[in-house]
Amino acid sequence: MMQSAENQIMGQTQKGGPAAVMQSAATRNETAGLVGHHDASYVPADQGVAVTETDLTGHCIVTESVGGQVVGRYETAAPVSTTALPTGVMYGDAFTIGDALEATAMTAGGKPVDQSDAAAIQAAEVRATGLNEVLPRGVGAEAQSAATANTRLMRDENKIKLRDVLTDATTKLPADKMVTREDADRVAGAEMRNKPDVSTHRQGVAANVAAAARLNQNVQF
Repeated sequence: MMQSAENQIMGQTQKGGPAAVMQSAATRNETAGLVGHHDASYVPADQGVAVTETDLTGHCIVTESVGGQVVGRYETAAPVSTTALPTGVMYGDAFTIGDALEATAMTAGGKPVDQSDAAAIQAAEVRATGLNEVLPRGVGAEAQSAATANTRLMRDENKIKLRDVLTDATTKLPADKMVTREDADRVAGAEMRNKPDVSTHRQGVAANVAAAARLNQNVQF
């Protein structure tokens, strides 16, 4: 989440910054067997992370926080240039539905696609495009096809995973939009309605859309 936030505001993960330090710590903890690859901390999952940039005369202050606690603050000579940002992302843009879907490919990429995932992805696509339908050959249709195919497979290792469907999701969407609280609620509702226990996966589509909505509220764009 912090890597995504840094990328959105500054165009890249900062060398020696909070995201890089957190990634190094996570890798060491995983190697030591202290955490699993798909474990999540409840504080950032519930409260989100934030990267804010305050423009001052001739320079700006970047502040990074996790769950409301500041973990990094530093000064840059001038506001970040838009030319440094990834293709398709302009400086000041918010996190989009496509970003949230791609984040799911990282946080829950190894999860076999089921009907609840397909429903959540379809709901996200509808919110992104503004069209009240699932697009033929779109990411929602691909997710539904994967969920259907997986019901015929017995072994998880043979099933189609979320990463297979959601990697590069932004390029599969004909339109995209900033994630809002309403988007998050719609996606969560779709995912919950299609799970026997009426819940959402803690690192799944609904969780990442909700996290993106919180980031859009917390980050100063």
